[in-house]
Amino acid sequence: MTQIEAARSGNLTEEIKLVAEQERRSPEFIAEGLKRGTIVIPVNLLRRGRYAVGIGEGLATKVNANLGTSPDSVNLDRELAKLKVAIEAGAHTVMDLSTGGDLAAIRKAILEASSVPVGTVPIYEAAVRVARSRRSIVEMKEDELFEVIEDHLKSGVDFVTVHCGVTRSVLRQLKECGRLTDVVSRGGSFVLEWIYYNEKENPLYERYDDLLDLAKTYDATLSLGDGLRPGSIADATDLVQIGEMVVIGELVARARKAGVQVMVEGPGHVPLNEVESNVILEKKVCKGAPFYVLGPLVTDIAAGYDHVAGAIGGAVAAAAGADFLCYVTPSEHLRLPDVDDVREGVIATRIAAHVGDIVKGIPGASEWDHSMSEARKALDWDRMLRLAIDPERATKLRKSSMPKDSEICTMCGEYCAMKKVKGVLGEER
Repeated sequence: MTQIEAARSGNLTEEIKLVAEQERRSPEFIAEGLKRGTIVIPVNLLRRGRYAVGIGEGLATKVNANLGTSPDSVNLDRELAKLKVAIEAGAHTVMDLSTGGDLAAIRKAILEASSVPVGTVPIYEAAVRVARSRRSIVEMKEDELFEVIEDHLKSGVDFVTVHCGVTRSVLRQLKECGRLTDVVSRGGSFVLEWIYYNEKENPLYERYDDLLDLAKTYDATLSLGDGLRPGSIADATDLVQIGEMVVIGELVARARKAGVQVMVEGPGHVPLNEVESNVILEKKVCKGAPFYVLGPLVTDIAAGYDHVAGAIGGAVAAAAGADFLCYVTPSEHLRLPDVDDVREGVIATRIAAHVGDIVKGIPGASEWDHSMSEARKALDWDRMLRLAIDPERATKLRKSSMPKDSEICTMCGEYCAMKKVKGVLGEER
């Protein structure tokens, strides 16, 4: 029985109960969200009992960390180290986006080592398999793509990104719109190239019912990918992006009817003044489906600091109702991230998620900040460091410059406002 089927029949699964406990909500609240499709719990039937993470309306904003090799950089030990750091830093899920090396072995190792849900993009492996057989992606057979999707689900993958909304009609819009950066999604580009040269419809769209059958068999969550997301703020919220979203909205309804958990991926590069409207539009067009955004990046010039640009956009998106933030690292647009990039990306994105949770009134969000402020007023450094979103870094910085008076720090020293005012107002106040 899938999570949706269980919720619809009134059966509160262990995953529903665990998510309810984590979120300070009732099991009935979680079950109702599953029934309506506004909440998903990505956990493959083959991996039940290992973890449970809820994503969606009324729940804390979640953070995903991308891992994986490239054709130019294959090192499984490094990817497992990145996985460990991502989870330690607080990532709620990870995605294996590997395109280099033994992809099945890499995926198996990540699945075995992960204590959080794992997602993949099967078309990446489909493209690699075709290339290794000395063919072009346009020569890929439809059944080959579905075979890879099933292989991923059989291996225990909890959610898969599938670019079902990239259709022939949207391709026509792309040709006519004069985009600045055209297409920046790898999966989207694979699908577009296949459609163009074969003069056929996207098989993920045309055979969507087959895809739903596969997902339901393993109770895997479909993440409907934004293959035409804007790759520059100049292209944000254009006809192509909206055209794909309209198609995805129709597919969300079909997935729910079939009893398949589904969420929607979003942009991308979006100027700050359009982030909120993008979230509102997705929630309207896609009928409240959980919204999974990359960043969004609110400027194109932050190379080396894209985790900052992504955190700014992510905070606004989360406050507006986005449910799931894909991290951006300092190496975005520049190289494959290393372990330190992963840690920085996760922490920056967690801050953005928390900022949004305060605005959304998520249980426990404001209380965390209130506790930190109490500790600061009391000059309780041990508590302050424990409450920091990154206690390790906060402790390291504190210890690197310790004053003689342990109640203060070297920023203000003897002129510490907190300490002076405490003397004026009294210890008891």
